[in-house]
Order: sequence, then C-alpha cells, then structure tokens
Amino acid sequence: MKLFGPLYDRCRRLAAHRHAPWYLGFISAIESIFFPVPTDVMLAPMALARPDRWWQLGLLATLASVLGGIVGYGLGYFAIDAVMPWIERAGYGDTYDKVQGLFRDYGVWIMFVAAFTPIPFKVFTVAGGAAAMPLIPFVLASLVGRGIRFFLVAGVVAWGGPKVEPVFRRYIEIVGWIVAVVILGAIVWLNMRS
Repeated sequence: MKLFGPLYDRCRRLAAHRHAPWYLGFISAIESIFFPVPTDVMLAPMALARPDRWWQLGLLATLASVLGGIVGYGLGYFAIDAVMPWIERAGYGDTYDKVQGLFRDYGVWIMFVAAFTPIPFKVFTVAGGAAAMPLIPFVLASLVGRGIRFFLVAGVVAWGGPKVEPVFRRYIEIVGWIVAVVILGAIVWLNMRS
C-alpha cells in the first residue's frame, strides 16, 4: 500500500507554494496537539526547495511546534477530562497512562526524548500538562529536542541538495513505514513496561 509517497509528493508541491511557510508553521503546531502526520514530511521538501533558508525553516518548525505543544500542555493541564475521550478514541489511552508513569519516573528528560524522537509528541504534550510538569522545563525540553530534530532534518536535506531528493523519494515508503514501526514499537514497549 502506497501511503507515504503520495503524501510526500503533495507536501513537495505545497513546499513550492508562496504560502509554504504558513503551511509549515500550521502543520508544526497542530502536529504537537493532534495531527498524525509528522512535521518532517513538510519540512524536508521545503528545505530541498529552499536550501538557502534551511535554518529559517528549522526555526519556524521548532517555534511553531513548541507553541502547539504549549496548547497541548494547556489542554492536559486545564481540560484533561474533556480531552481524555478524544485520546481514548484515537487509540492513545494506554499510551497516555504509560506516559504519565514516565513523567513521574523521568521528569523533564522524557519530554526531551519525546521532542526529538518520532514518538507521538502530542501524547507527551497533553500528558505533561495533566501531570502538572513545570511549564518552563517543559518548554525548554521541547525547544531543545524539537530544535535538534528539525534543524537536523532541514540541514541534512539542504546540504544533500537535489541529488538526495530522488534517493529520498525512492525510499520514502520504506522510511515512512520504518518510522511507523518505530512508533508502534514505542507504544508496545510502553505497554510492556507496566
């Protein structure tokens, strides 16, 4: 089943649009709250299309993602009872419970790991608020983790240039499914921990 290739192609077309930075900011923000598609799918083709602005794109993705994360934190902190049915309908109920335990055990470090890895960041933003994690460490861990991830993606793609794009496009399905398996593996691992 071809899923990631067509999605990548669509994002590649959007990356050339004059409003592409707005799209990137929007996707980065909502991905930290509820959107299932990672920011990297939009960021990589944009950095390829505008390699001279890779650092600006990485910064935009980072800041928008952290702002979205603050909204997710607020939902967890102020409205977890209203948000919990959505979390359970989305299939993240057990994961949310495990994440709560991780916050108790590891505090700010788990937020940094979640911000950098392909683990569903949105679950961690809501759980961080529900666990009443202090806001300043939450924001700092999100900034550092998201910043490293998005600057790394944008920088590598910009550095690799057009010669990387055909290779990237050829393997996008494999890479996409590997990321999906990593996410699934993380969920299974979290479930096995309890």
